[in-house]
Amino acid sequence: MKELEAEERLNGHKIAIMQPYLFPYIGYWQLMNLVDTYVILDDVNYINRGWINRNRILINGTPSYFTLPLKGASQNRYINELMIHDRQRSVEAILKTIRFNYSRSRYFDEVYELLLDIFDYDQDELIGLLKRSIEKLSAYLDMDTEFMLSSKARDKEGLAAQDMIIHSCKELGADIYINPIGGTELYDREAFNRADMELYFIRSFFREYPQASKEFIPGLSIIDVLMNNGRDETIDMLKDFDLI
Repeated sequence: MKELEAEERLNGHKIAIMQPYLFPYIGYWQLMNLVDTYVILDDVNYINRGWINRNRILINGTPSYFTLPLKGASQNRYINELMIHDRQRSVEAILKTIRFNYSRSRYFDEVYELLLDIFDYDQDELIGLLKRSIEKLSAYLDMDTEFMLSSKARDKEGLAAQDMIIHSCKELGADIYINPIGGTELYDREAFNRADMELYFIRSFFREYPQASKEFIPGLSIIDVLMNNGRDETIDMLKDFDLI
């Protein structure tokens, strides 16, 4: 389903609620672009070896992780409680890795300047940098989505995962909740209907493009997408999904 068709189908205030990830893959941005309000889920437990502070790019032509080190990272701590370890040196290391592996990319200069702007942040809180990256990149990609932190919403203590989502949606006046396709086993459409809401799942498609690898590697960080396709083509890729 192309973006225009999705917009015509979804009549009402659309919302998504997701954990923040570090320069996530294109599907994350397709979801953000589709909804009116995007809630950054920052008051939940950190997940070790997840995507919150790391992602994959091509390093010497091979999909490899780059990581933003954290101080005392633990699954017993909320995302918004975490601090970046040795922020300046950690950021410089990531930028050096990107520069070394993407300096010959067609759109390197423009995208690297954007990354420098994102990392020009003098606070150690992880959530601050993640939110800044989401807002800066969404503006670059011409999105008009409203962003907010879940920790700023009203009290939702003691609610189970699905009930918490429904509660948050109702508090924000949402008519439609959209989740990535991986959530089909987590959420019950009938439960949302009983709350006078619609539930949809977005299924992303990966458009192939030239990469510095022998064969196309889908699902890499948005950094790889932007470096090889530029702003306009990436904006067009935001339409590559359907809804179920």
